[in-house]
Amino acid sequence: MSSSSSEDCFTIVDVPENRYDEAIHHLRWNFFADEPLNNAIGLCARGESQRALERHCLLTLKQGYSRMLVDKKGAIAGMALNGILKKGEREEEERRFDELDDEKFKMIMKLLYKVNDKVDLFAKYDVDELFECRILSVDANYRGKGLASILMDDSEKVAKNAGFKVCKADATSAFSLKVYLKHGYQVEAEILYTELDKSIRPAPPHQALKLMVKLLD
Repeated sequence: MSSSSSEDCFTIVDVPENRYDEAIHHLRWNFFADEPLNNAIGLCARGESQRALERHCLLTLKQGYSRMLVDKKGAIAGMALNGILKKGEREEEERRFDELDDEKFKMIMKLLYKVNDKVDLFAKYDVDELFECRILSVDANYRGKGLASILMDDSEKVAKNAGFKVCKADATSAFSLKVYLKHGYQVEAEILYTELDKSIRPAPPHQALKLMVKLLD
């Protein structure tokens, strides 16, 4: 399954298993260092491996709903890591993360769990599964071209084709928030960054961690 953006010669494709290493390499040099919470907490330097986060990304890739934008040479220009969240699954995942010895990664995950605990989306929307847009990442050389928006459009099509009724995302940056709002996502809950200790507070323009939801037709 693929689609093209002829204007910039990009193609959107699934992420095959034989390109997982390339996908992780892209994330190390882009999302891992740039994501506001990762950056504020000092999770990892640009290009550096981060075992716990990479494991989380690989588990998402293996679910088979992630997509990547490649240029005409096949290089990764951007990625949308999408996964499925089933009712009752997050509680089990939270217990597993508690056993990790990576305190910085645990700190980030606890913030994500805290905002998600504010609303029971499964009960509110009467579903057993949610389509989750977990990571939006665009190569620094390709930013400002609307690639994140293209990836979001495509991810919604993937969700619809798979029969999902509800999409959710955790918007941690001002940039991802702008993309989600543009695509009709609504804010369900939030944690303002001013509520966090200054030592782990993302710098402006990032203002809050927001739980976002969109209902699919």
